Amino acid sequence: MPILIKAERLVKDFPVRGAFLEKKRKFVHAVDDVDIAIEEGEVLGLAGESGSGKSTTGRLLIRLVEPSSGRIEYRGRDITEYPKRELEDLRAKVQMIFQDPVSSLSPRMSVGEAIGHPLAIHGMRDKAQRKGAVIEMMEKVGLSPAEYLYRKYPHQLSGGQSQRVVIARALVTRPDFIVADEPIAMADVSVRALILQLMRQLKDEMGLTYLFITHDLATAKYLCDRVAIMYLGRIVELATRDELFSRPHHPYTKALLAAVPIPDPRARKPKDLPTGEIPSAIDPPSGCHFHPRCPYAMPACSLSRPPLRDVGARHLSACILD
Repeated sequence: MPILIKAERLVKDFPVRGAFLEKKRKFVHAVDDVDIAIEEGEVLGLAGESGSGKSTTGRLLIRLVEPSSGRIEYRGRDITEYPKRELEDLRAKVQMIFQDPVSSLSPRMSVGEAIGHPLAIHGMRDKAQRKGAVIEMMEKVGLSPAEYLYRKYPHQLSGGQSQRVVIARALVTRPDFIVADEPIAMADVSVRALILQLMRQLKDEMGLTYLFITHDLATAKYLCDRVAIMYLGRIVELATRDELFSRPHHPYTKALLAAVPIPDPRARKPKDLPTGEIPSAIDPPSGCHFHPRCPYAMPACSLSRPPLRDVGARHLSACILD
């Protein structure tokens, strides 16, 4: 399949406001030299702990955040060089489903107004046609009866309904590419599976491509075609879903998989989990960022950054271990 969107040597550093007399300016190294390519029609999962740079990467890919350096291509064109008009047109083709539907919906806008707002911004259809398009999308995502819910406000909705509103708003312009930033994190457990099924169904019906950001590898296993593991701003492993779950290579990936709950007590195995918490992105460790927490760390791990290397069929890992 052709590449829909890709990034090369993507970097994002956020400046930190220090003390008045502090001479050296500090930065949060949120995304550190990331290469990523997403094929048209696939679901690429981006997994890792909180603070690893997943959400920032997703926002960079659709230019909600400007990169410090690097190149981002959409259908072969570098969108970091798009003029303002072309960037506005791009917004209709690349959309984002935000993690918290409550904070991403205006309390002053009804459901119908919120979903139809992107159509109004991009000048798509007249007012009557926009309402028809919104009603159609509401029915498609399971917001039924649509005519009744069209007039409701966010505080009158359940958590599952709010999440469906955010999904409908992202899809109403008929985009090609969706960044889904932990879209089920705020939903009740009882509706998470329904939302995942909905996302898979909409992908097939509308020919969508997803970047699915999650900290839950069990969810990634259900929805994703490939999975990239991110740690402290870097991608440390990338593989197809089956390859990653059957033959994880990087110690961090193994630790994430070991943390997935197993219902059967007899199937549980001793877990060799990393100690401590993810280090600060302001002053990350030298060499492999994971080496201070890695149970297999060697002196060489702290000296230089290991590149992503081929360890199997479409399987890349940034670890010097065999």
